[in-house]
Amino acid sequence: MKTADSPYNINQASKLKNPIQTYAWGSHTDIQQLMGHPPTPEPWAELWMGAHPVAPSQVLVNNKWISLDTFIHQSPGEILGKKTAKAYQNTLPFLFKLLAAEKPLSIQAHPDGIQSKNGFDRENLLGIAPNDPRRNYKDSRHKPECICALTAFTGLKGFRKVDDIAAQLALLCPENLLETMAMLRTNGLKPFFKALLTFSIAQKTAIIREALQNAKKHAHENPVFEWVLTLSHYYPDDIGILSPAVLNLFHLAPGEALFLPAGELHAYLAGFGIELMANSDNVLRGGLTPKHIDVPELLNVLNFSESTVSILRPENVSDSEAKYPAFAEEFSLHIIHVTNTTTYASPAHRGPEILLCAQGTADLFINDPAASIRLDAGESAFIPASAAAYTITGNARIYKAGVPA
Repeated sequence: MKTADSPYNINQASKLKNPIQTYAWGSHTDIQQLMGHPPTPEPWAELWMGAHPVAPSQVLVNNKWISLDTFIHQSPGEILGKKTAKAYQNTLPFLFKLLAAEKPLSIQAHPDGIQSKNGFDRENLLGIAPNDPRRNYKDSRHKPECICALTAFTGLKGFRKVDDIAAQLALLCPENLLETMAMLRTNGLKPFFKALLTFSIAQKTAIIREALQNAKKHAHENPVFEWVLTLSHYYPDDIGILSPAVLNLFHLAPGEALFLPAGELHAYLAGFGIELMANSDNVLRGGLTPKHIDVPELLNVLNFSESTVSILRPENVSDSEAKYPAFAEEFSLHIIHVTNTTTYASPAHRGPEILLCAQGTADLFINDPAASIRLDAGESAFIPASAAAYTITGNARIYKAGVPA
């Protein structure tokens, strides 16, 4: 059905065509294999599903491909739902991704909502151009995110307990970090971490040299030291190679997930997964990168609490659907399984949703099975809030991103 405000049918599910981001850390095979493509010479790092203005998905409506942000702009109150449209200024509040990390990503953290607004306004007043490499705040929004593993996935998340950090570094750098470890025990994590980031080049060189010598001795005993050596291969002069000894090292099995709140230092090291996040570009980097590191601003946004890793697993909603615990207002993540004997029927009232077929083949339809949309592995669809309840049949595993009710 078309409305007076929109030339498009806003009550139907529509297939998506999604942009690929070819960052250097990406994989030559992971996303390609899921989508049924051969390996590519250029690494595919991320596939974006959403209405991000930098690289929006294309949506098939009226037999035409148009950008999803343009489609939403036609009738945001209906397509997003009035509540979502009002809360997020007529924009889709989440970005859904496939993420393939063949090489480690940078150590980073994201600011909270107040920090994002203040930082964005401050950098605008300073006249820092949006594409300036010194720019920290690309928008005024926060960026909570969730990573869900499709294969074994390894990363870093949050500061270890002080005693644990001291024990790890005592093996890696007993000479060059002796005073710094005393500072850690006496003054806590923030002064310690600031010291690591602000050492002179000569000091960093000596610390890295000592750490690598000792990591080689202990690599067979502890994955922390194996990762120190791996990171040094990619970033030989970066003090961030010590991060596995400072941050919690996590391992996700397929189907397991983690939530990353504002202010938590983290890095993805290796693996293939699904990432779901608030629609923001605000990143403060802390190492393992040639890009700009703003040490004072990073220290301002970081949470310096000791932490542990809490792995999320989906909780059953029905025979065909499970939901990951949600900690963000902008998004929720569900997993749907359909088989020859099990179908999925959606609620009648929902917010906007994006469905990604991760395995198998599914047919999605509203009211009429003869007018179904087929989704093979790697394909996705957008369902407006204004669409009626839909049904999924077939034999498939599907991840669903939506806005919490």
